[in-house]
Amino acid sequence: MRPERPDDLIIQQPDGPAQQLVLLFHGVGSSAQNMLPVGEHLAAAYPNAAVISVQAPFASDFGQGWQWFSVAGVTEDNRPARVLEAMPLFVKAVQGWQQHTGVTPHATVLVGFSQGAIMALESTQREAEGERDALLAGRVVALSGRFAQDPRHAPAATVLHFIHGKHDPVMPYAHTVRAAEMLIQQGADVTADVIPFLEHAVTPEVLELVVERLQGYVPQRHWRAALQGAEDLPG
Repeated sequence: MRPERPDDLIIQQPDGPAQQLVLLFHGVGSSAQNMLPVGEHLAAAYPNAAVISVQAPFASDFGQGWQWFSVAGVTEDNRPARVLEAMPLFVKAVQGWQQHTGVTPHATVLVGFSQGAIMALESTQREAEGERDALLAGRVVALSGRFAQDPRHAPAATVLHFIHGKHDPVMPYAHTVRAAEMLIQQGADVTADVIPFLEHAVTPEVLELVVERLQGYVPQRHWRAALQGAEDLPG
């Protein structure tokens, strides 16, 4: 049964059981439709995946489009509380599509742009808050995004991929650099790409890089398991 989310956009639904679930999250003032080019590109790369663009639940302060939390008067101090307030609805959306498709969190990818990236990144910090069923996804792709506050926890089973434009006037790329450095120090599995001359946008170059990172990057835990297996082999 489809989740009660009539505004979400189903970009691809395989004929058989989905092997992966790709959920897309737009920026403030946009809609599920705005992530269609991203979804179509990922659908072509993952023909056996369910690809869904999720629409944020609240009308935007900008007078058009939608948002997860208000950006009116937002500051470094009040942003975390706004994200925390919206997080239950974000989690419900992700888990609803997982239940509908039968895809596990480990086979789920969250791809967020701008505010959508904030929500996806902050969802990886639920483990630090002691949340039950904290794991939402095996991969998170943050496009021109950031954490609401400095990351407090290295997610145990989620790879984080940051892609950010060096000329982004909305969310400076320094947020990506700082978060990636902190997460690596905490033991997280992270890739971070800063694209010269790119502003606050998703370009064909970015889409190619997303696929490259998702398909080409082997999580560290898999390397550790392989190395452990090699050590256990008889000499």
